[in-house]
Amino acid sequence: MVANPQIHNVNVANQRVLMSPSTLRDIIEIPEAIYEFVSASRTTIEQIIDRQDHRLMVVVGPCSIHDVNAALDYANRLKDLSTRVAENLYLVMRVYFEKPRTTVGWKGLINDPNLDDSFEIENGLTIGRTLLRDILALGLPTATEALDPITPQYLHDLIGWSAIGARTTESQTHREMASGLSSPVGFKNGTDGGLEVAVNALQSVANPHRFLGINSEGKVSVFETSGNRYGHIVLRGGSHGPNYRAEQIAQCEKDLQAASLPANIMVDCSHANSEKDPALQPAVARHVSEQIVDGNQSIIGLMLESHLEAGNQAIPDDLSALRYGVSVTDGCIDWTTTESLILELSEATAAALKARAAQ
Repeated sequence: MVANPQIHNVNVANQRVLMSPSTLRDIIEIPEAIYEFVSASRTTIEQIIDRQDHRLMVVVGPCSIHDVNAALDYANRLKDLSTRVAENLYLVMRVYFEKPRTTVGWKGLINDPNLDDSFEIENGLTIGRTLLRDILALGLPTATEALDPITPQYLHDLIGWSAIGARTTESQTHREMASGLSSPVGFKNGTDGGLEVAVNALQSVANPHRFLGINSEGKVSVFETSGNRYGHIVLRGGSHGPNYRAEQIAQCEKDLQAASLPANIMVDCSHANSEKDPALQPAVARHVSEQIVDGNQSIIGLMLESHLEAGNQAIPDDLSALRYGVSVTDGCIDWTTTESLILELSEATAAALKARAAQ
């Protein structure tokens, strides 16, 4: 029976059937060696969380990907840098394709790969999966934000670490989804800077859930998950200010302990922790580094928003006017700053991180 258009989908202007996740996997061939690398990278991150690997995880890269060539340029540089600091730091590249918007704006490469509101989503998924394959082929682990609950079926087999953003940490849909993700997942504190929402999310994600989603064939299915024990908190500050200082880290540890959760903390050096000024990110990272040197045991990672060039730019009507290697979303630190900062962090924390392993 055809639905009555007067009462069904009244505000829906158009519908397009999307190819299934299995179809996309058939289109973009992934060598078995890449799947083995993804599995190994997830294991390494799990070992860092479990304190079986003494290194500090650093999730670093563009706020969002809009230019595949620039992303690969950045990835090649990051791979070289990761080799130089591998004894102390485990570098994971931010490969963020979806952007949550407070009101409206560009929603990311998957939704709008042409940057012109044409919303060629199949093209975006194809570009995204191809880029992930090419970055992983370099031997560089990948991270992303799990924003749309459908997208992981298309891309998550190529992701080593995932984030749930401040706007969606409170969402039951995202908590349920994260309980079934195959990678470790970081939950950001709420936009107000409070920890309760993220702590509740961590308790939820560690438990089994049942929810609706799509399977590899694109069919609506009921999923039953076993829970994800590698959830952890990501401090990103909030409307009341930063939350990366020692006293705030200590309070986070207490809140996690009170909830019977392990004290695993990542600090996002951008967003409200840098007062939305990318130039302040290095100062935040150094402050966190000093806490590790002073004996902190709970900080397992850092996050940096970094691109080839500093700052950000609006998307122009004439896309040929886009500046190469400059973010079109949040402002970033440039590559020179990134490289020197990561080398500095590796050297500064080396002894303290190795001392952790001895305990």
